[in-house]
Amino acid sequence: MSKQLIASKLAQIATLKSEVASLRQAAKESRLLDKEIKKIARENKAVDRAAKKAARIAKLEAKLASLKNPVGTAARKAAKKPSNVTVMKMAA
Repeated sequence: MSKQLIASKLAQIATLKSEVASLRQAAKESRLLDKEIKKIARENKAVDRAAKKAARIAKLEAKLASLKNPVGTAARKAAKKPSNVTVMKMAA
């Protein structure tokens, strides 16, 4: 009877060892997956930052272009020639 008990306990130990090994492998895969997720998140953050920067630059360039080429009242004022100088009093 003790041989059967020892054999059953050895079988339990073997199954527990295999379970521990599979759990360790799953934990390792989980860590690798977390690392990949963080890497992708950093890349996405960099892409978003670059896109926002490009949008800001485009907006400022459009504003600069509108200032260089005025329309309407601003264009009329920019196109106006200076008037001749009039002398009010002559110096004596």
